[in-house]
Amino acid sequence: MKMGLLRALLLALVLANALFFAWSQGLLAAYGLAPEPQSEPQRLQQQIHPEMLVVMTPEAAAAAAAAASAASAPASAPAVAANEPTECLVAGLFDAARGKQLGDALAAALPAGSWSLDAATEPGRWIVYMGRYQTTEFTDRKKAELRGLHVKYEAAPASLEPGILLGRFDSEAAANKSLGDLAQRGVRTAKVVVERPEQHGLQLRLPAVDAALKTQLDGLKTALAGKSLRACPAN
Repeated sequence: MKMGLLRALLLALVLANALFFAWSQGLLAAYGLAPEPQSEPQRLQQQIHPEMLVVMTPEAAAAAAAAASAASAPASAPAVAANEPTECLVAGLFDAARGKQLGDALAAALPAGSWSLDAATEPGRWIVYMGRYQTTEFTDRKKAELRGLHVKYEAAPASLEPGILLGRFDSEAAANKSLGDLAQRGVRTAKVVVERPEQHGLQLRLPAVDAALKTQLDGLKTALAGKSLRACPAN
């Protein structure tokens, strides 16, 4: 009795497994017995060129991101070439009022830091001079005497005509020394005269003038009040 029951139970299990296998494989779909489909082919259709997908290392991904950022950044203005020639220029002196006007014009026209207005002193100038004579005839006689002594001379400044200029000097001491030398050579009536007293004021300094800045300076001639730009003195 028990043996028959076990055989029946075993047969039932085999039959159940066979039915489950047939159902899971869709063999009973014709009878309306089949599991719900688990695949989603529509997702494959939504993929765009999946064969182009590339797996990147973290380093490669960082490099690609940096390259993309650089490509999208706006182009910057071209830098001034490091070897572009420049020159240092100065102008002046200017008194306080003219210096204020010039400073305002410079601030409006030139880049900050490209110029400065500094307190400066222009040394005086002395001359060794003969005159002032009453007539040009007497002046010509004195010139003839100097030629006889082999002493060089020049025309005197307009403010000291008629007269004779025997030399210009940046210090009174140098002028006095020249006067003594001339006396030993026979020149008796020469004297030392101040041609220009020492002056104080403001000096414009442009330490690095390139071609572009020089073009901008052309529009500041009025503000410079006739003062010419010249090379900075050697230190």
